[in-house]
Amino acid sequence: MLRSRLRSLLLGVGSAVVMLGAALAPSTASAAPPAAPAPAAAGTAAPAENSAAAGYWSCTIPPGYTYTNTQNTLRCSTSGGFRTMYYVQPPADGLWACTTMPGYTYSNTQNTLSCSTSGGFRTMYYLRAPRTGLWACTVPQGFTYTNTQNTLSCSTSGGFRTMYYLREL
Repeated sequence: MLRSRLRSLLLGVGSAVVMLGAALAPSTASAAPPAAPAPAAAGTAAPAENSAAAGYWSCTIPPGYTYTNTQNTLRCSTSGGFRTMYYVQPPADGLWACTTMPGYTYSNTQNTLSCSTSGGFRTMYYLRAPRTGLWACTVPQGFTYTNTQNTLSCSTSGGFRTMYYLREL
């Protein structure tokens, strides 16, 4: 657990450096669009449908989408100041996302600067499609649970939380 939290912290610091560099870089109308974000967690293989090609940078978060990274930019500004730009993607099983989504649960969290809209750490969620036999941090509608455990994996504030072993109704 400590190693996982340390890895999350280091990834967050690296993201902060990247965000600072992006914020300080000059922005012009002819600049190329920003690159897709790096994977949120080292050692976490994402299914092909969760690749960077499935998402895009946007000034808003469209309905039904989540976001997996942010950056400050002048491109989205209507008044000349910096605004947040989001890397939006449709929710999917096995996606590290900055928001939870209806129809999904999550099985892990991490503190990161990748989701930040104001420069501080935010929680990122490992989205999962609910199914029988899945350890999850929430019990979605249409499911019950048959076992529990205390874990730091579901924590959004650093303390222990309950994880549930799902069973579909």
